Amino acid sequence: MKTQTGNDVILDSINEGVFTVDLNWRISSFNRAAERITGISRDDAIGSTCSDVFHANICEKECVLRRTLDTGQPVVNVMAHIITNKGIRLPIRISTAVLKNKKGEVIGGVETFQDLTQLEALKKELKNRQSFEDIAGRSPVMLRLFDILPQIAESSSTVLIEGASGTGKELFARAIHNLSPRKKKKFVPINCAALPDALLESELFGYKAGAFTDAKKDKPGRFVLADGGTIFLDEIGDISPAMQVRLLRVLQERIVEPLGSSKPVPINVRVVAATNKNLKKLVASGEFREDLYYRIRVVHLQLPELKQRKEDIPLLAERILEKLNRLQSKNIEGISPDVMAVLMSHDYPGNVRELENIIEQAFVLCRGGTIEVHHLPAELRPEIKSPASSFGVLTIQSMEKRLIAETLLRFNGNRRKAAKELGIDASTLFRKIKSLGIEAPETDGRYKKK
Repeated sequence: MKTQTGNDVILDSINEGVFTVDLNWRISSFNRAAERITGISRDDAIGSTCSDVFHANICEKECVLRRTLDTGQPVVNVMAHIITNKGIRLPIRISTAVLKNKKGEVIGGVETFQDLTQLEALKKELKNRQSFEDIAGRSPVMLRLFDILPQIAESSSTVLIEGASGTGKELFARAIHNLSPRKKKKFVPINCAALPDALLESELFGYKAGAFTDAKKDKPGRFVLADGGTIFLDEIGDISPAMQVRLLRVLQERIVEPLGSSKPVPINVRVVAATNKNLKKLVASGEFREDLYYRIRVVHLQLPELKQRKEDIPLLAERILEKLNRLQSKNIEGISPDVMAVLMSHDYPGNVRELENIIEQAFVLCRGGTIEVHHLPAELRPEIKSPASSFGVLTIQSMEKRLIAETLLRFNGNRRKAAKELGIDASTLFRKIKSLGIEAPETDGRYKKK
């Protein structure tokens, strides 16, 4: 058994795993926490190459200790996984640094790693509280929707979901189906705006062989395919008056008549409809039938736009990043505070779908561990979005305007912190915002709207 040195005693008091390697990649020290986390004893570890002992998913292609020894720069808080000697996969967080002797000469490297199993479990529990099916949110408006979804799902009533494009209407429709007694049957979606009347009619109701020239054999419609389950009629506000009449009859009588057939087919289908339009206004203008409106609006859900629930952006960004890491086999750790400030200040006319696109572009361009501002689309970068960026030659006033605007953006709209950074009183800052015509972020720095 190897004798412990004074350094070993100190390292053994640390709760994080620590090991050091020499320039030949052989382990020269291995603390007690490293033994506990990996399941490998100090005696077996010391003298072995680190690749034989420390089995992490980043060892072969992206070894952070090798990066540190190659560049001389430390690496901090890289997320990874190791396989213990019992074959258990553990999530860990790694940091590395160069190891030097008293003369300042590099003699190897040191790596610390923390077991994140408990943290992952807590995050998973928290995530379950902040999500519903595939829908994420912690804002009051989303939590209210999460509360009522199970009750809506238990019923068989027709549901109308209204919300702008990109707010997740189909996600809510699927959640209603998956939580309902019909979940073992099919969920059948159809975009009513994507098809002309003739095609939409055959898609919804089906047809018999010989009903028209190319009808070689019978085709069941979406209503029949969804029998016992749920049909999702997306963009129902775009259907023609003639189609509204046919759909009303189906909802009233719960039968469909395929094209070319005079024999009605009974259906047992739960209908969930959705639109990005205001159907009540369409009814008032005569563009949508009032009787159909009340037939589909038995239960009504109004989905908020992303700008109405900006406190959900950090959570949504985290989920999107997790999904992209999983799909593209990358290991990007997170989003920088500067990027989060930009994301929080944007208005999102495209809602969650736009946020997904922004993060995916940044994800593709990111080669490090963290998404930074220069990875964002050009129109979102502060130096391009800045009010003074279009000036060829900056005046003192325009430079001051630019500095204040960018400082506000950096502190996520927090006027007090921005004033402190600029070295002026908060009252002076408010006056300059007004006199210079600066468009300040909508948030106040605490992820709440002003």
